[in-house]
Amino acid sequence: MAGTPDILTPPTSVTDTVARLDAALDVALPAKQPGNILVATWNIRALSDLTKDWQTPDGASPLRNLADVHYIAAHIRRFDVVAVQEIRGNLRALRYLLKVLGERWAFLLTDVSGGDAGNDERLGFLYDTERVKPSGLACELVVTLGDRSGTGSGVLDRQFARTPYAVSFLAAGQTFTLTTLHINYGDKPSDRLPELAAIAEWLANWAEREFDWHHNLIALGDFNIDRADDPLFDAFTSTGLTPAPPLAELPRTIFDKPSKHHHYDQIAWFTTDQRRRPVLNLACLTGGQLDFTIELKGEQSLTTLSWHVSDHYPLWVEFGVPT
Repeated sequence: MAGTPDILTPPTSVTDTVARLDAALDVALPAKQPGNILVATWNIRALSDLTKDWQTPDGASPLRNLADVHYIAAHIRRFDVVAVQEIRGNLRALRYLLKVLGERWAFLLTDVSGGDAGNDERLGFLYDTERVKPSGLACELVVTLGDRSGTGSGVLDRQFARTPYAVSFLAAGQTFTLTTLHINYGDKPSDRLPELAAIAEWLANWAEREFDWHHNLIALGDFNIDRADDPLFDAFTSTGLTPAPPLAELPRTIFDKPSKHHHYDQIAWFTTDQRRRPVLNLACLTGGQLDFTIELKGEQSLTTLSWHVSDHYPLWVEFGVPT
């Protein structure tokens, strides 16, 4: 029986596809420079096990294979730090991804969330160590039970199904804290309201505590917000969090229709000086999403592609560093 292929020695078909991806990404993204910080969030569907071959044989599971890892890495290496949702308990695909990214890349990761709602998920950050360094803080966020973060159905009477994860980083002389989360989808939209209200209140209170330090606080991840004009969006923005303007009208998933975009994934921060909340000290220069379907779909269905790569697009913002 043949051994497992070397992940670092891809066949020509894979290197050619990566070259096409790189050419497209050169156009879609700004380059890493001394005066910018590139931050992204990506819900990578069920990042868990993989099939250790360059093509997935018929009937094999999972569909994700070694080639897919190279395609995912081609996107991630364009950023300084990426918040990743849906990392599962099985870390095989993540380990292979880090091999492809190389020694300059590192990661920080939560433990698995327990219970059915936790979905065997972890939250994590992948970061380019030549551009970004952890600056000391790494914590999972918990709520004070009984503390009313919202009204009516917007009261969270339990912990988060998937505990939000906050890590502080230092890049280009700037300290910023990224808080990533994956809101539990629930059976109906109103099921998401308590977690959204709670995270908005938690971040507002934290920002006030950090006011004297002038730290940048950025929330990013999959908030499972359907629209920009519904109660879920209102809960998310209720304490002053402002979604990144360049991302407002962009589709979040490969299944979004031109006339109906979801607002699941967000990158947001405080921009108004309400009470004692620090305003972001970084300039939002530009942002966008990366449509990998153009280069990677081929003859397969979008559903099949979603299991090879993801059902969500990477979402990103370029921040300018104050001089």
